[in-house]
Amino acid sequence: MTKFAIIVAGGNGTRMGSKTPKQFMLVRGKPILMHTIEKFIAYDFSLQILLVLPANEMKAWYALCDKHGFYPAIVTVAGGNTRFQSVKNGLKKISAKEGLVAVHDGVRPFVSPSIIAQSFEVAAQKGTAITAVSPKDSIRFVDADGANHSVDRAAYRLVQTPQTFRLDWMRPAFDTPEQPSFTDCASVLEHAGHPITLIEGGYENIKITTPEDLLWAEAFAAQPEE
Repeated sequence: MTKFAIIVAGGNGTRMGSKTPKQFMLVRGKPILMHTIEKFIAYDFSLQILLVLPANEMKAWYALCDKHGFYPAIVTVAGGNTRFQSVKNGLKKISAKEGLVAVHDGVRPFVSPSIIAQSFEVAAQKGTAITAVSPKDSIRFVDADGANHSVDRAAYRLVQTPQTFRLDWMRPAFDTPEQPSFTDCASVLEHAGHPITLIEGGYENIKITTPEDLLWAEAFAAQPEE
């Protein structure tokens, strides 16, 4: 099957306390988003990558590409007001009727090529492949009245990306009106009636959102590759 990757990079620097969009912040001297794209290229140089950015950040992205000499063969797409709309905009740029589509957060630069490979392999067999890890901490459930009680953390998973799907399942699923419950692509496909298959992610595959995440990213990126 033809494989595609939609990398969604629509965040801002609010929680970072910065005016710079978090996907453009530097880790080891290079924008986070470039690290992320390089992981997908390392998995498969022929992978068709669509980068979804806010329209008003396109110029800044092209300037960064010039500055860093970064010219991968990718398609840039203007995003929407929500993640759902941004992914939908990315799907519209895919003309193929069949294939596999991985959706990944632009600010998860430490995804491994092996996780990406597993995501495509499982999606080819099962139709969906959602990266997730087991929680390390204890978990408590808090109800609407504020009462809380412990739960078995073995029954829960923390969802990451990539989330990979059959294109012929994904396209009609995103043709439905957006719902408040659509927190990620998996929830969209689940709403459409498709089974969700989980695959093992990695604890290093964090979403860089806050200043402490950026500090961790710098330290992790400095480690020598095995």
